[in-house]
Amino acid sequence: MTPIRTLAALGAALVLGACTSMAPATRPAGWAAPETLVAPSAFHGVHGLAVDAKGRLLAGTVVGNNMWEVDRKTGQAKVFIPHPEGQADDIAIGPKGELAWTSYLQGVLRVRDSDTAPIRIVAKDLPGINSLAFDQKNGKLYGSQVFLADALWEMDPTGKAAPRLIAKNLGGFNGFEVGPDGQLYGPLWFKGQVVRINPADGAVTVLASGFKTPAAANLDGKGNLWAIDTKTGELVKVALATGAKTTVATLATALDNLAIAPEGTIYVSNMADNAITEVDPATGKTRTLISGKLSVAGGMKLGDGKLWMADTFAFRSIDAKTGAVTDIARMQASDLEYPAIVGIGKKHLALVSWFTGTVQLVDRSTLKTTEMVHGFKAPYDAIPLDDGSLLVAEIATGSLLRVSGAGHKDRKVVAQGLAGPVQMVLAPGGDAVLLTEAAGNLVRIELATGARKVLADKLALPEGLALTPWGSVIVAEPMARRLVEIDLANGSRRTVAENLPIGLEGGPGMPPPYNVTGVDVDADGTIYLSCDRNNAVLKIRPQR
Repeated sequence: MTPIRTLAALGAALVLGACTSMAPATRPAGWAAPETLVAPSAFHGVHGLAVDAKGRLLAGTVVGNNMWEVDRKTGQAKVFIPHPEGQADDIAIGPKGELAWTSYLQGVLRVRDSDTAPIRIVAKDLPGINSLAFDQKNGKLYGSQVFLADALWEMDPTGKAAPRLIAKNLGGFNGFEVGPDGQLYGPLWFKGQVVRINPADGAVTVLASGFKTPAAANLDGKGNLWAIDTKTGELVKVALATGAKTTVATLATALDNLAIAPEGTIYVSNMADNAITEVDPATGKTRTLISGKLSVAGGMKLGDGKLWMADTFAFRSIDAKTGAVTDIARMQASDLEYPAIVGIGKKHLALVSWFTGTVQLVDRSTLKTTEMVHGFKAPYDAIPLDDGSLLVAEIATGSLLRVSGAGHKDRKVVAQGLAGPVQMVLAPGGDAVLLTEAAGNLVRIELATGARKVLADKLALPEGLALTPWGSVIVAEPMARRLVEIDLANGSRRTVAENLPIGLEGGPGMPPPYNVTGVDVDADGTIYLSCDRNNAVLKIRPQR
């Protein structure tokens, strides 16, 4: 139902990712087993929902590339269709029990006729393919593009005929349903309306307006259309006969989709909380069926006793001692643009989204946005410097940029030809950066000259890194699911921890680093690690 976006660092005297130590710590003999600071959760953002003919509650994820099945009694979740075919933004059940789903980032529509039947791609080359629904009377299938395009189509469930364009530029026809009259009922995301659309000619009739950001709407068969507003968190009942609106429940913001079970129970998904909430339509009583503390554990930096987490669908802080998670901003209810990476400076945090090409500067004292800098080509890290400029690593161009001036419009190439720049930290002294390259290298780049020196090679797709108090570097190797320490003096390595839940796979066409693993080190040598495979945060203590 919704698109998506993804990590960074600083230093001064002695730089520890984002922490400084007054006296150099001694190198530990090793590390203790990882401790769980933030518990794991299912999903990586949860979007489309459907209850199938067998009564199973199915839930789609885009970032995680899996479709899940959720037990409606216990809330336990398990993968139903795995990566990469399982990427699902919306899910629809046909009159014969067919299962159809949209793979938003892949631009394809998939259908499976039964649990044992093969998966078929019935439409492709549809960027932002988002919502879909079957006509339960005749089996016709309709799908919409939202965010990356704006169009409504009739699809051939067999895949033999090309999609028929019904209408363009509707205003974001998001989660919708086909009524018994053959008309399409759903929200216009960008217009704040709930509408009826005639699939024959695309004619639009407004049923209700005044929503902030309506994300989805479903019919209950009793003359009502149930709509969710992602910006306000409201579940609203709309009387089809009059358009009268009644708010039945107010949930957390960042809602994405809903499904109504045959007996009338309403299920609502929340992408920021990896949550599905059960709502009684008669009373508005709610029950959290499943939820998590984080949505897509990604870029992370330590400062002020907190871990600052870029969580794709939210920006959060985590108490480094207790693991308590606090929301700072959430998608749709704020100005966030799908942050996946976070960088830290003395005055600012930098939220980075490779998906939107954005670096969002946030004041560390107020936690308010001071500037939104657009136009980068797949940025994978950013460091706010003391003079107000930014260092930005662009993986699409293989460049390290220094960005300055009014609106940060002056962009100077510090180094180019980099082999997939991912994460970086300022080197002690601040005259260079240490940077991981997706090709397998840890390099040092001099900021004055752009000179590049390889410090370590043959790493397994290295991502997050942090300096230790004793002068070595901790590097995450997601492809090997390993965390290593590299001695900068001689290049020697030792394993800190392995068999870690890191290295979330991207779908076809996604950049190889995909969601970046966050690493930072405290002044006493304690390592913090974000785990994107299960949304946990781990704490690894040094042993001396």
